[in-house]
Amino acid sequence: MTIHKEGRLGIAIFFVVLTSINLSLYYFISNLILTWIFGLTSLLIFLFTVRFFRKPSRSLITKENTVYAPADGTVMVIEETIESEFFKDKRIQVSIFMSVWNVHINWFPVSGIIKYFKYHPGKFLIARLPKSSTENERTSVVIEDKNKRQILVRQIAGILARRIICYAKEGSEANQNTELGFIRFGSRVDLFFPVGTKIHVELGQKTKGTQTVVATY
Repeated sequence: MTIHKEGRLGIAIFFVVLTSINLSLYYFISNLILTWIFGLTSLLIFLFTVRFFRKPSRSLITKENTVYAPADGTVMVIEETIESEFFKDKRIQVSIFMSVWNVHINWFPVSGIIKYFKYHPGKFLIARLPKSSTENERTSVVIEDKNKRQILVRQIAGILARRIICYAKEGSEANQNTELGFIRFGSRVDLFFPVGTKIHVELGQKTKGTQTVVATY
């Protein structure tokens, strides 16, 4: 396990700031109890930040007709709905909620060509709310496989997330289970499948990005 590239600079700066504050308290404040309390609190916050930006080592799986989980988290939605941004018709929606304790890397669930990409500025509502899918800050990525089947992957910011990072570029190639992007501090990922796609996950199920089979054609 390593630290993801999106967190390395921030962690380094955070370490320098916390170290400077703690050294200043140690040398200039005579209250030893206060110094220890702040020091322990700083250590816990720093360890949490490092843990959040962790990058696990996982085997790269590729399999045709199979859609893998694009994120670690919990399945919170499985339903038929109207996808109004790109397809504008009925689709099967599967949503995975990522808490602050989950790995926050996102992966491409299938291989193919990126036919559509769009970033939407928006609100920072609680990611579990249904309206966060259309009102929160988000990115939408449509991937078309070699059999012309398309799925939409939507990264959605949550109440604590303030930055969505997406590496997808329209017209470029997506390779299954390589990195799609990163969302900071609590968020969710929606998947929109053609009606008739066989869904393999259940509500409340924990998913492991790149490893859990979400659906098959």
